[in-house]
Amino acid sequence: MKEVVLDTETTGLSVKDGHRIVEIGCIEIENLIPTKNKFHCYLNPQRKVSEKALEIHGYDDEFLSKQKKFNEIGDEFLEFIKDKRLVIHNAEFDLAHLNNELKLFGKDKINNEIVDTLFLARDKFPGSPASLDALCKRYRIDNSQRTQHTALIDCDLLAKVYVNLIDQKEPTLDFQINNKDKEFTNNSKVVYFKGVIKPSAEELKNHKEYLKQNLKKNFFN
Repeated sequence: MKEVVLDTETTGLSVKDGHRIVEIGCIEIENLIPTKNKFHCYLNPQRKVSEKALEIHGYDDEFLSKQKKFNEIGDEFLEFIKDKRLVIHNAEFDLAHLNNELKLFGKDKINNEIVDTLFLARDKFPGSPASLDALCKRYRIDNSQRTQHTALIDCDLLAKVYVNLIDQKEPTLDFQINNKDKEFTNNSKVVYFKGVIKPSAEELKNHKEYLKQNLKKNFFN
């Protein structure tokens, strides 16, 4: 199955507050290698960009007002992701916004299989930072171009992080995430590719004790 690494930028955090998508980026990969197929567009959200979002991606209202609306590119986007597994970092956020746009467009929710690399990272490195920047640092991936969040740059970085997270040097195992973690996906199918060894109760206890002692040292020093 071909996969699509996907990222969006928006006017703000919550769909409930009426925020909309301003950029969609998709990079197709096959056997973990990027193909030449990409989908990218800026969108007119038909509302103002929040100050916080403007700081993150830099797309102002004047620039976005000249772009296409989602209903002008919706069919093309759906055709691009059709029958492909989607790789997304913090999929809850992107899917909520994409499904909102599709609802306004009169289409069904996304029902593709989903790989959430945020879940992968949290399972593989419990307690460690799991942002895209943190994972780039962990895997020594150059993210110097990421001075602001842009969908295609983030997709390119995420594709490299994804390859490292699933670590194809080892045999792969498919397994479903627990019900609590996949509540947000509704009808979407979230898939993992690798079994993760969970820390034992004793290891967790030792880890908490270690953090407790070190926090005390840092506080009093």
